[in-house]
Amino acid sequence: MPKFIDAVRDWPTDTFALSLKRELMALGNGVLPLEKGVAYGGVVDDSNLAVSILRSTDAGSAIVVRVGVFFTEVIAGCNCDEDPLSIPAYCELHINIDKLSAEADMTLATD
Repeated sequence: MPKFIDAVRDWPTDTFALSLKRELMALGNGVLPLEKGVAYGGVVDDSNLAVSILRSTDAGSAIVVRVGVFFTEVIAGCNCDEDPLSIPAYCELHINIDKLSAEADMTLATD
């Protein structure tokens, strides 16, 4: 489970979004649950992410954040000369960050 120590430290200041973005971008490949957000059944290439903090709220013991993530979906085809096909992809994640431990639970946003 990832920890967002700087984001918790900076909550609720103006630097929270920047700290969270920096920590999200520093996560290793495959940590964000982007595979659930692919549209065409391809695989996630998260080597070049762009992250937007859409909203954040205080939920008592946690910080609840909605994050938009731009990434690349790689789709295997029929072994034509242009395979595989890389297309831009986007999904939104729901992140709950525990204020005491800074541990974050991340799921695909479905609403």
